[in-house]
Amino acid sequence: MSDIEENMDVSSGESDDDIDNTLNEEDNANTKKEVYLPGKPLDEGEELVCDETAYVMLHQAQTGAPCLSFDIIEDKLGHNRETFPLTAYIVGGTQAQKNHPNNIIVMKLHNLHKTIKSNEEDEDDNELSDDEDEVQQPNMVPASIKHIGGVNRIRSYNYKDTALVASWSELGRVHIFNINEQMQAVDNSQLLTEYNKQNKSNTVKPLYTFSGHQKEGFAMDWCNSMPGVLATGDCRRDIHIWKPAESKNWIVDQRPLIGHTDSVEDLQWSPSERHVLASCSVDRSIRIWDTRAQPNQACMLFVNEAHSNDINVISWNKNEPFIVSGGDDAFLNVWDLRKFKEKIPIATFKHHSGSVTTVEWHPTDSAVFASGGADNQIVLWDLSVEKDNEISNEIAGLPPQLLFIHQGQDNIKELHWHQQLPGVIISTAESGLNIFRTISV
Repeated sequence: MSDIEENMDVSSGESDDDIDNTLNEEDNANTKKEVYLPGKPLDEGEELVCDETAYVMLHQAQTGAPCLSFDIIEDKLGHNRETFPLTAYIVGGTQAQKNHPNNIIVMKLHNLHKTIKSNEEDEDDNELSDDEDEVQQPNMVPASIKHIGGVNRIRSYNYKDTALVASWSELGRVHIFNINEQMQAVDNSQLLTEYNKQNKSNTVKPLYTFSGHQKEGFAMDWCNSMPGVLATGDCRRDIHIWKPAESKNWIVDQRPLIGHTDSVEDLQWSPSERHVLASCSVDRSIRIWDTRAQPNQACMLFVNEAHSNDINVISWNKNEPFIVSGGDDAFLNVWDLRKFKEKIPIATFKHHSGSVTTVEWHPTDSAVFASGGADNQIVLWDLSVEKDNEISNEIAGLPPQLLFIHQGQDNIKELHWHQQLPGVIISTAESGLNIFRTISV
């Protein structure tokens, strides 16, 4: 199974470079803990340790070869689940070293326990036996599918009782896979044993493959308001629209949407308006498309020079007409589509010290979003917070809308809020996966 092990443990403890929220001088037990701000130099004898009181839940996981793109799979366990332990299903695609195999990995993360416990719980949990403690260990159960080429980006979608996964291959092809069998396997140890024994990971074929892109790409999004519709964008500048056909097939419009002049980095369908799509590009523009129009007339609105450098990611607010964008200039810009023609963001934030590589709005709170970047930080933001003139000098350099800084991962690539687990974020980086919920959201 590549270099993935069955029932691989998910670690949930501290490491020297774990989530960096406090300073601790171990040579002086009475030293007061301080809030650590990224970029602050450490004095001799100081080291960073995780302040677990800032988390409701915090776990880590490894997949062997890194999965620098992943998605959360909608499950049938219900919504608004807050009773611990929690369970989540995700799918990732590997970027293995040259001459090493790549895989799509369907993963079940379960036994995800709280990091913080109430006083009543502490009294009982202190008496746990070794066997009980082992039962509480979080686990990851994987089922793999061989993938030709590294996975640039991967997105999941439930369509007519079928769990689908679309993958962008570094070889320039886009595949769609049915992962129902893998979902069943991670839920049933006997099925998983048989799946691995028969080496099924090497025999799974995609339902459909599109080879019409002239270059590899990263941009990809399923449309929730039009079932089975997919948009893909490549590093040339082209965006293609997919529509489902009979026999689990797709028809891809060979005519790309015309407007961008450089690589399309991200795509987002409108959560409320059918046929409306947003995109961002290395050409520094953000464009809004009506996919019903002819490809050369489909661009309805655009902002050129929306950032001073490449725009890497966008996210469309599910409840308000807002789009947030992040770029290589390390800026985050919030755009009100009602004022899009003014070509000025309604809010701009500069905290990241490296390229912004991922951004996503909270699924229910319209004022909250999370961003991550090459500076190894994930930051939670709340637009509803106003500046407090009495803010302490210690953190006066931070934007008042900044809620929380999460660290401990190297070269962060993607984060997603879990739609069914309130407040839970899953993020991926070269150093592995983090699954966490902070006390801030």
